[in-house]
Amino acid sequence: MALVSFVRIALLGIAGGVSFVAPSYGAEDVERGAQVSRSCMACHSFSPGRHMTGPSLAGVWGRRAGTAAGFSRYSDALKRSEIVWTEKSLDAWLRKPAALIPGNTMLFDGIPDPGTRADLLAYLQAVSEGRASAPERGLPNLKRVDASSQVTAIRYCGDAYRVLTGDGKSRTWWEFNLRFKTDGSPDGPSTGKPVIVGSGMQGDRAAVVFSRPEEISMFIRRECP
Repeated sequence: MALVSFVRIALLGIAGGVSFVAPSYGAEDVERGAQVSRSCMACHSFSPGRHMTGPSLAGVWGRRAGTAAGFSRYSDALKRSEIVWTEKSLDAWLRKPAALIPGNTMLFDGIPDPGTRADLLAYLQAVSEGRASAPERGLPNLKRVDASSQVTAIRYCGDAYRVLTGDGKSRTWWEFNLRFKTDGSPDGPSTGKPVIVGSGMQGDRAAVVFSRPEEISMFIRRECP
């Protein structure tokens, strides 16, 4: 699993690439690095123990690759590498992950500009050493949602789910457009209190997030109006 991930994003349904090409700088800049780091937040958190698609970047400086506590999705190639994340190794990783650790699962070609890499590395080191604040987390705290997002019941009929929420309202979703997910992190929903999160540019897709997988079958009942 990758250490730092940058992903392609969709805008109005059209895939677009995130560009990291920037002018070279004479010296690294922590503030500029903080701006670059926000692109990492699509897949990473800077909060200790808060793992997403990739592992938390908290304390990454000086940590051995593939050893973030609580993260189990590393590639075998990364775990076997015995690399320690220092300025030199991180710079090589960000320049071209496949060249540094062949066979890893990093879906990222690299940052070609040395100045941009230097800025990002300066920021990662400053955060790890407590000299700079980490950016706000990329995901909301699902324990703190209003009644309109709190799911109270889910009914299934034909090819549709009817989701009832704490504000007394309900909405029917085509079964293919409603996903069921789990989030057992500290910021995930409380036990027995799933949360619905909208997705999709047209508002026709959503995900119901549970604290544990066994809650999913408990909430869904086959029932037609």
